[in-house]
Amino acid sequence: MNRFKIRLTLVGLVALIAALVSACGTGQISQTANQEPAVNGNRLTINNVLLRDVRIQALQRSGDFLQPGRKVDLVLVAINQSPDVADRLVSIGSDIGTVTMTGDARLPAAGMLFVGTPDGQLVAPGPLGSNQATRASVVLTKPITNGLTYSFTFNFEKAGQGTLMVPIAAPLAQPHEQATTPVRH
Repeated sequence: MNRFKIRLTLVGLVALIAALVSACGTGQISQTANQEPAVNGNRLTINNVLLRDVRIQALQRSGDFLQPGRKVDLVLVAINQSPDVADRLVSIGSDIGTVTMTGDARLPAAGMLFVGTPDGQLVAPGPLGSNQATRASVVLTKPITNGLTYSFTFNFEKAGQGTLMVPIAAPLAQPHEQATTPVRH
């Protein structure tokens, strides 16, 4: 009888340990559940409009700062999550300079608005029917530098306005900017 009690106790103890070990991760959030996208820019949600990969695209070739008077591009993607209400980017403001937009800034229902062109591309990506493209440039009134972020306010006709801090991201070399090595004979 003692052997039976010892075995029963041992089996119960093994079952208890197995239950405790298997429940160690219960209720915890996995490490990949909340991963951020690997992009250079920042992001913001204004009601139904998502702003993604928002960045100042400028190359700081020499010196510590990009100086006032220089013109830099603002690059981002705006996504309209509303299936039936179109919107429009009315204006962009910043404390580092005057932002000028050119082109059609309409944001179609369930569509995208590309502001600027992504690195190395001459036109905005995506199907032309449901997407728009525009350009935004900033004439600097204050010096800016890599490693810091700068405040920008985006005003949409229907979604409203939102402010976020925007980093500088150096663009890839454009085809006309690629260095050429002289040929030696």
